[in-house]
Amino acid sequence: MTAGRRGSYAPGARVLVRDEEWLVRSAVRTAHDGYMIKVVGASEFVQDREATFFDGLEPVEVLRPENTVLVADDTPRFRRGRLYLEAVLRRTPLPRGERGLALADSFVLDPKVYQQRPAELALAGLRPRILIADVVGLGKTLEIGLILAELVRRGRGERILVVTPQHVLEQFQHELWTRFSLPLVRLDSVGIERIQREIPAGRNPFTYFKRVIVSVDTLKNVGMYGHHLENIGWDAVVIDESHNLIGSTSLRNRLARLLASRTDALLLASATPHNGDKKSFGELIRLLDPAAIVDVENYAKEDIEHLYLRRTKISPEVRDEISNEWAERGPSVPLRCPATAAEEKIFAELTEVWLPPEGAPDGVAEVTAGRQPASTVSTLNTASAVSRERRLFPYTLLKAFLSSHHALAQTVDTRLRSAGCTDAQERSALGRLRTLAAAMTDADSAKLAALLRELRQIGAGPGSQVRVVVFSERVATLKWLADVVPAALGFTGRTAARDAVRVMHGGLPDTDQQRIVEEFSQRDAPVRMLFTGDVASEGVNLHRQCHHLVHYDLPWSLIRIEQRNGRIDRYGQAHQPRFRALILTSSVDGARDDTTVAEKLLAREAEAHRSLGSAEAVTGEYLADREERRLIQDLLAGRGVEESLDAGPRHDVLADLLGGVGETHVAAQPARARVPTLFASTERFVDEALREVFDSPEDALALRREEGMIAFDAPADLERRMSDLPRSYLADQRVDGRLRLKLTFDRELARRRLEQARASRKTSWPDIAYVSDIHPVVDWLVDKVLVRLGRQQAPVLLADVPGPVFLVQGVYCNQLGQPTVVEWMAVGGLPGASAVEPLADVLARAGVNPAMTNPASGVDLGRLQKLVPAAVDVAREHLEKQRDAWDATTAEPLRAHRARMLRWQQQSLLPPAATASAPRRASRKRGVDDTVREQNDLVARLETTGEPLLRLLAVLERAV
Repeated sequence: MTAGRRGSYAPGARVLVRDEEWLVRSAVRTAHDGYMIKVVGASEFVQDREATFFDGLEPVEVLRPENTVLVADDTPRFRRGRLYLEAVLRRTPLPRGERGLALADSFVLDPKVYQQRPAELALAGLRPRILIADVVGLGKTLEIGLILAELVRRGRGERILVVTPQHVLEQFQHELWTRFSLPLVRLDSVGIERIQREIPAGRNPFTYFKRVIVSVDTLKNVGMYGHHLENIGWDAVVIDESHNLIGSTSLRNRLARLLASRTDALLLASATPHNGDKKSFGELIRLLDPAAIVDVENYAKEDIEHLYLRRTKISPEVRDEISNEWAERGPSVPLRCPATAAEEKIFAELTEVWLPPEGAPDGVAEVTAGRQPASTVSTLNTASAVSRERRLFPYTLLKAFLSSHHALAQTVDTRLRSAGCTDAQERSALGRLRTLAAAMTDADSAKLAALLRELRQIGAGPGSQVRVVVFSERVATLKWLADVVPAALGFTGRTAARDAVRVMHGGLPDTDQQRIVEEFSQRDAPVRMLFTGDVASEGVNLHRQCHHLVHYDLPWSLIRIEQRNGRIDRYGQAHQPRFRALILTSSVDGARDDTTVAEKLLAREAEAHRSLGSAEAVTGEYLADREERRLIQDLLAGRGVEESLDAGPRHDVLADLLGGVGETHVAAQPARARVPTLFASTERFVDEALREVFDSPEDALALRREEGMIAFDAPADLERRMSDLPRSYLADQRVDGRLRLKLTFDRELARRRLEQARASRKTSWPDIAYVSDIHPVVDWLVDKVLVRLGRQQAPVLLADVPGPVFLVQGVYCNQLGQPTVVEWMAVGGLPGASAVEPLADVLARAGVNPAMTNPASGVDLGRLQKLVPAAVDVAREHLEKQRDAWDATTAEPLRAHRARMLRWQQQSLLPPAATASAPRRASRKRGVDDTVREQNDLVARLETTGEPLLRLLAVLERAV
């Protein structure tokens, strides 16, 4: 049995395979082939090459610490030895038992405690699995980035998959790179072409790219990706807008269940996390923890609070932290637009023929104006499916008209072309509507006139920097507005008008949607108006250069209005968000104009935002489409809008269940991890590492230093590590064909460059990249430093110590190769009475830092070499004595999980209802048994196992 099978393949260890030396990056136990060990070459012929070995298929030898050869460090200030120690500290993952945050204050973002809470909650669990359900605008992307960064630092973020809606792919990728130095390959339509061009046919793309961001619509293509996903595992999977997973038969749901079974960490994010149905929400929670809930129709807050976090803008911790950094929302102003004569004719036609009077139930409309109401309203059997569709159609016509006459004409045309439109009365009535809509001109549109007045009033137009986003539910309206508004505002010439406006809707290709969002965020881009549908109401940041939003037409959903407003009312908004809604009014008796529904919903959403923090609390509905359907059904039944809203579920089971979840730690700061280091900053480490590896980086890499930044040419092996980033971004960094990196360690400079990039017309990607502790450059230099020493060598440094001190690393791992215990030991007192102290304390006391000097005096390496076996024995004995105490700490969460599993199993198999059939009981038992077996197997793999890995890192000797 090899040493590796005893669980000693800790990251950073050196192994011999095929007579070459390799540095272990990660090790995971497989079902049949022993450990899968990912390595990078350390010896001359394989240096910097990445490889994967299976110790069940070929010999893998872990180098024994007793055979470590001591070498003198003759570099200035013992640079090589200090860098080697620092590189080992950085390469070694934090143990699973470390719950504190290691990197929370290390990125280009304001350190907000409320944004650190999700990372705190994720790291507290057996596995990092949570649903982040903060309301619109609080910064869920930043919260996800913090969690992923912590997982990377723990060696549990090597393989990452992020799944988002297609229009936010670049935005999400941009945030993770510019703020966290975390690169992801973007597999949009362009990225897929790259796969087809670069990857051999039949190759699994998810083994070729280890960190990927892809749209849910692309990934759910089972024919293209399904078999690949079934054969790949992930360290972390992120699914944004996860409310779209609800529905057990949907492709998205099946995709989510597949990914949940193939990943350690699972992060779900949604501002509308459920549809109001306790069972559906329970099934979503089961993706995170299959044993959290016994009965999806009957569970308590205590069952899910370790998996769920939701805060609003008025939550105490959030309110206290953002009060000065998020401009207070302005009022939602309804702008009434009296209908023109042409519009009143359409209102009259809709009122007389299609819609019953307000307050009267459908089916009791009177014969009006000498004309029989069309069969679409009063003469259909409401029990049939066809009748329900046709009963709703009049409201489809109404909403289309309240958007624009162009939208109404398109809706009528679509209906006339449909196979179901055979009734002569209906076709005749549709024909009259079509004639009236066609007779309208732009001058007959009261809303268009009001929009132009309002745009001029807020200063939108040629020569102005004012930007406005205009929402409409209808594509026909969006295209019409984009055609007529620029010229009406004075944008003369086709080029100026085209540059000033962008139109975005769900029918555009993914790359076009991403480009539009990026352009609207760039200050110097010529775009001034974005006409968009509700495809932009989820996840998109539109607040960078904009604080004006106009609802050209309003959705009949409080949730959708809230989502729209959240595009500019977001964390980081510097100006007061201003909202306006165009309200078309009619003098026709009984007309259903915008005051009937839209104006009332606008007011209720604003009230809910102020008092409740979220619109869903008003109606008890949690899906915009369902909320709108219920409202229309109430209107059909003769109820008014206020009556419909007030008739919503008064006892909201999920609101009661989830109320207050996530606000239990308001007073406490998240704990911080204790991470030993020899350098005052990452910048100092990078600077010295470059000098150690390249001697003169100014010559070897054309390195140049400017105030606050460095620039150098990336060698080929570093360029490969950067290849996950967009080709366009990397192309911008090239000079004479070489990738020229511009880096900064100054967060304020990085923030300024990020803002300047957003102002650029060319790209929103900054020309200077911030270097965090997980940046590829740092990772690259750590590997370079680790292979500077020869095979199984340890440097000797002269320091302020009374006698020789042996610096030893001890690591216990679980079956997954993850460290469960990491002990940094300083063994002194040899050859007499030995003593073990914490390594960090001894290094600080001995003055091991960049200020130390190397007198180049002789060191008796032979005497020290003889003490190596004894030092290793002392360290091993120390570990064995501490093993029970460590086990008690690391095993307690596992014991608690086993106990919870036993309770869950017992409760799940209680005698079922008498009506349950024998096959159903048997199926239930099989499902429970499978879950218990999977969970117990997980716990077994997480338990500390085998002998510790011991590594002699360096020796401190007293200076003569």
